[in-house]
Amino acid sequence: MRFGRNFILRTCSLPSHVRQRSICCFQCTGRSGSVIDLGWKEVKQWHSSLRGFFMCKVQQHDATSEENEENISQATLIWRAIKLPIYSVALIPLTVGSAAAYLQTGLFSARRYFMLLASSVFIITWLNLSNDVYDFDTGADKDKKESVVNIVGSRTGTFVAACLLLALGFLGLTYTSCPPFRLSYQGLGEPLCFAAFGPFATTAFYLLQSNTSELPITYTTLSASALVGFTTSLILFCSHFHQVEGDKAVRKFSPLVRLGTEAGSRVVKVGVATLYSGMLLLGFTQTLPLTCIILCALTIPVGKLVVSYVEKNHKDKAKIFMAKYYCVRLHALFGVALAAGLVAAKMVARYPVPKPI
Repeated sequence: MRFGRNFILRTCSLPSHVRQRSICCFQCTGRSGSVIDLGWKEVKQWHSSLRGFFMCKVQQHDATSEENEENISQATLIWRAIKLPIYSVALIPLTVGSAAAYLQTGLFSARRYFMLLASSVFIITWLNLSNDVYDFDTGADKDKKESVVNIVGSRTGTFVAACLLLALGFLGLTYTSCPPFRLSYQGLGEPLCFAAFGPFATTAFYLLQSNTSELPITYTTLSASALVGFTTSLILFCSHFHQVEGDKAVRKFSPLVRLGTEAGSRVVKVGVATLYSGMLLLGFTQTLPLTCIILCALTIPVGKLVVSYVEKNHKDKAKIFMAKYYCVRLHALFGVALAAGLVAAKMVARYPVPKPI
């Protein structure tokens, strides 16, 4: 809107009731310079008041978010303590290993699969409970409300339950981060996680699917297990983002304590890019069937979601808590796609039986 030759009133950034009041001031006073100045000052005062009002609302929203984080319900704490999505690290290696065995032999034992799954769940539960016990001892979980020890209120009871579950897990396996080393406190948790849930677990489940004879180790099996180990390690890496201060206080030198969250977000970006680049390379060299490459490529949007979420929220302790669950989603979908690709290669594509190493 224009008044005279040299004065332009811009009202696009103000609410409608403020625009109407400012326009009325100018229309009623004509071209008097002093009155125009007075009207413009009034507009600026209103704009300043509105800005202060909305800034106050934003601060109230932030304070409410922090208050909500402090007043988490017991049900939410129990859900976090159970860590149900994390059990995908038991499901995916078993599923991929069984799919690799099916590709090799054309056979699948459902009974053996579910027995191994139950045993794996017991062992993962032991890992979670014993980790909470040892982190409670060192003080790393002092302020972690979803710690099982803090919820139950008994360190001894949690430890006994963990040992019983470990025994049940070993019993099932037979049928079909603790002292003194504390290697995770030295920043070795990720490589150990890669080895344990990747080449070791996935290959072991592949071998255990054999009913009558030993299965040969193939490059297909090892490459698939390496991809599983990689996505599992990514979950562990992202689980440290919201615990940097607590880990640093008890001298738990996780990779993010050493690197910082900003550098850590770049590591996540490089890691996801490496995952898919490695997958394409394995497909190009025909180490993995083309069906695996096609199906795993469908999970790229989830990988991009992980990268963008971590890049945006790595400094926000409340929001970055969810990063590990986005990684769990990537791990589960990528693993299912990988297993489905191995099965499809046998059933549909008539992929040749992989040769032993």
